[in-house]
Amino acid sequence: MELKTKIHAEDGKQELTITREFELPVELLFKAYEDADIVAQWMSTTVVKLENKKYGSWQFDTSDDKGNIVFSASGVYHEFVPNKKITRTFEMGNAPFDVQLEFLEFEALDEDRSKLTMQIVYRSGALRDQMLKLPFKQGLNMAHNRLEALVKKLNS
Repeated sequence: MELKTKIHAEDGKQELTITREFELPVELLFKAYEDADIVAQWMSTTVVKLENKKYGSWQFDTSDDKGNIVFSASGVYHEFVPNKKITRTFEMGNAPFDVQLEFLEFEALDEDRSKLTMQIVYRSGALRDQMLKLPFKQGLNMAHNRLEALVKKLNS
């Protein structure tokens, strides 16, 4: 399977950059990050809170078949500019990772295509490298594939 979502991590740095081009107008790509129903579907999670505004907070919980929460993530928005950018914190519950800072930029390539660039800053290079040892690339690529397919289907 081709990994359309690209991850660039320079040695010795505490950040990484993720890029992905989508066959979606920028407004629809952004909607996939601000509409709770769409987020829940492409991320396969429960959206507990999604306050799309500066200083708003968000929380997602993912459960197993028995209803036990196996993954929880939350954070605060520091900037929320529709169809342009989101700056937020990201923290995983019950995980040995510190809070990370995420800068998401949404760019229109033409009327039907857009690009997402995410810069993620970790507390240390060691924490970033620990994250990269997980099946992070494949999982993010699969989630982005679901996002694109879902939004295309919802708007056809």
